Amino acid sequence: MSDVYGDIRKTVLSNGLTVVLREMHHAPVASFWVWYRVGSRNEAPGITGISHWVEHMLFKGTPTYPQGQFDKLVAREGGVFNGMTWIDFTTYFETLPSDRIDLALRVESDRMVHAEFDPEETNLERTVIISERQGNENNPGFLLGEALQAAAFQAHSYHHSVMGWQADLESMTRDQLYNHYLTYYAPNNAIVAAAGDFAYDAMLARIEELFGAVPVGPSVPMVRLQEPVQRGERRVIVEGPGTTSYLEIGYRAPRATDPDFFPMVVLDSILGGAKGMSLFGGGTANRSSRLYKALVETELAADADCGMNPTVDPYLFSFSATVREGRSLEQVEAAMMAQIERITKEPVSEQELAKAIKQTRAQFAFSSESVTDQAYWLGFSESVADVSWFETFMQRLEKVTVDDVQAAARAYLKRTQRNVGWYVPSVIGEVQGGSNE
Repeated sequence: MSDVYGDIRKTVLSNGLTVVLREMHHAPVASFWVWYRVGSRNEAPGITGISHWVEHMLFKGTPTYPQGQFDKLVAREGGVFNGMTWIDFTTYFETLPSDRIDLALRVESDRMVHAEFDPEETNLERTVIISERQGNENNPGFLLGEALQAAAFQAHSYHHSVMGWQADLESMTRDQLYNHYLTYYAPNNAIVAAAGDFAYDAMLARIEELFGAVPVGPSVPMVRLQEPVQRGERRVIVEGPGTTSYLEIGYRAPRATDPDFFPMVVLDSILGGAKGMSLFGGGTANRSSRLYKALVETELAADADCGMNPTVDPYLFSFSATVREGRSLEQVEAAMMAQIERITKEPVSEQELAKAIKQTRAQFAFSSESVTDQAYWLGFSESVADVSWFETFMQRLEKVTVDDVQAAARAYLKRTQRNVGWYVPSVIGEVQGGSNE
């Protein structure tokens, strides 16, 4: 029995696999995604980064599709594929000509149960994963963001970055990785989302044929952690190479299913410019936003932005800025704080509200226009909320009022819930340190 949401059909198979389908005949193309409800949210000290590592291992092949064969098959059929891990999920997708989409179904159903985790390949991938982490450490934004995330979450597993801590990456074993795969990469913890040029009944029948016999996995451990109320501002300072300073400020944000989420989306658009919220990027040129006018046009910062993501549990609403040469972190922070305090004290205008909603609608539509985007949003929405969240996004956005925006700003942008991070270039840090001796 399927639930119907407009032209979307949602079915749960007997083994617990959730299937979400949208039939679209705009072009002879189809996109197929498999989502697993596992990310850094499901990790603990000692195994941080394990979900990302397991994601890599599923590209290492199975007895049916040895390593490298799948890549060649997709390329030969004119398709694209990828995989990614985030705090709330791991996902894989293939977009192919619609008469070749069965390849995606065969491969994804196969590696759901037959990934090999060869010990030698697993150890070789350790080097790749650690190298990826070390490469990210060359980016000040990564270092600052990771430090701020760890400071903002002390009890909840959002404390851990998706990449994991290097000490854990060095010590994790093949058996730990394989057990993680057996626990979380199972139909009862998975979502199949497909959109494109196919018939509902035929696609569902083929999914049932290939995935329906996949055995139910073990009971998935529930994440019951809750972050305690923050009782005061927290600050972190990261020093590293470079000549540029960076500022990041994070406040607790509502989860995707919270009624306050949509007023915060509008607030985000007013302060930093409208975004599409897709993992594939996208957003408006934010030159009319409050942060751009207050920090960039005044030549305090080279750029300034804010944003949040839909998440399973409350995550972060973050502000960021790149300090312009000749300016200080103190100056940029003061200007940023002034804009944050202003939006909590003064109602936004009806004109600002209407513009923000209009721009956000446009960005959301743009980020969901392709077949790949449509399948992405179906699976993503079911991962962090449910598929009706995606279908009702526009209507709920339109209902946001001036009072809603101010109430959300006052509820979430509190001084006591503020986490402030500075990235101080080591060259500048040494000069400052020398002057204090």
